[in-house]
Amino acid sequence: MDSLIRNPLGNPTSMRKAYGEALVELGHARQDVVVLSADVQSSDFSYMFEAAFPERFINVGIAEPALVDVAVGLASSGKVPIANTFAFLFATRALEMVRTHLAFGGANVKLAGAYAGLSDSFDGPTHQTISDLAILRSLPNMTIVVPADALALRKLLPQVAAWQGPVFFRLCRNEVPEVFTDRYEPKIGEGVTLIDGDDATVIACGVMVARAIEASRQLARQDVGLRVVELHTLKPIDSELIVSCAQETGAIVTAEEHSIIGGLGGAVAECLAEKCPVPLERVGVNDTYAESGPYLELLDKYGMSVEAIVAAAQRALARKQASSSHATSEVY
Repeated sequence: MDSLIRNPLGNPTSMRKAYGEALVELGHARQDVVVLSADVQSSDFSYMFEAAFPERFINVGIAEPALVDVAVGLASSGKVPIANTFAFLFATRALEMVRTHLAFGGANVKLAGAYAGLSDSFDGPTHQTISDLAILRSLPNMTIVVPADALALRKLLPQVAAWQGPVFFRLCRNEVPEVFTDRYEPKIGEGVTLIDGDDATVIACGVMVARAIEASRQLARQDVGLRVVELHTLKPIDSELIVSCAQETGAIVTAEEHSIIGGLGGAVAECLAEKCPVPLERVGVNDTYAESGPYLELLDKYGMSVEAIVAAAQRALARKQASSSHATSEVY
């Protein structure tokens, strides 16, 4: 398992550049792929596709509802449209079209949500995206995919294009650490165990995967075995893997760049409540808006530091041990 991740993690690389390059590769591989933008191609680097395939690129302007509707029309004609704008706009301004025109009919449209989480850091709470996973995960027919680094993005994008039906592909604006080695082979709908451990499990997505790995390594120095699972697909969620982690380690932590309400933490909580209740601690934005500032500092300030994951794991372990002690005392 450790062979799937770099040790140490690699230098940060640009997710935007990786996305632009991956789009061009996809364009060469599939002639049916078309790319649309709400005038953000310079921001999310989809301009690379525009330069390579101008006849398959459409800029609809700053009109996010129209972006979705044009994409649905192209899907109806047999194309595979990838629509690009900031993540918060898919979950707010364009939401009616995403729900009614795209998800309701199961249109084969891919929504590439750029600048997700707090990565649009200097534009403040109006542009930061902390509720998109909760909102879009609730829509029937919608698949949710969150790559953790540039390699994951490149390996998942062709699968997103091949997946039948609506997909929300959530992307970070900033540079992120290189997490994976070339042996990493993600599949939509299947989580990946990156580090084994018997004491507790941290389930992470997106940029929080790198921080979860560091938290596990810190706890290992304290003889605590924190399993690390990457859950790049929030929907359909890998409930079988979640349940096996709950049964084998007895305590779960979730880590996400999103509100702790309704996103990865909510999805895992639903799974555990139905199938295998164990202590759960959620790491993410704690039901508040953030502010403008440097990206990494915002992640730390709003509860997504490595130390926050370590502390959450320790709380989950304490709850697990208390529950075990209580059960033993009841027996006697």
